[in-house]
Amino acid sequence: MGQRREYTGTVISDKMQKTVTVKIMHLSKHPKYSRIMKHYKKFKAHDEKGIAKAGDMVVIAETRPLSKDKRFRVARVVKKAEAAHIVLKEEIQ
Repeated sequence: MGQRREYTGTVISDKMQKTVTVKIMHLSKHPKYSRIMKHYKKFKAHDEKGIAKAGDMVVIAETRPLSKDKRFRVARVVKKAEAAHIVLKEEIQ
């Protein structure tokens, strides 16, 4: 048996219960023009403890099918997202 695939990506949505959406980016070379291109793919991953939040960098590992389109689980959080600063603008009327 081979090893299960692992990908590193960014959590773009954590609005579901125990599920996060992770965006994976990989680079490839165009066969004719030899230009490096970015390709993106989104995967849904199981997050049992709810530790991953939007903006976090996570490692997801392949697992058995958990639902219709969930085939990965969150293995670990590599880097937490920095807190977004909220700027309030008061309009003068």
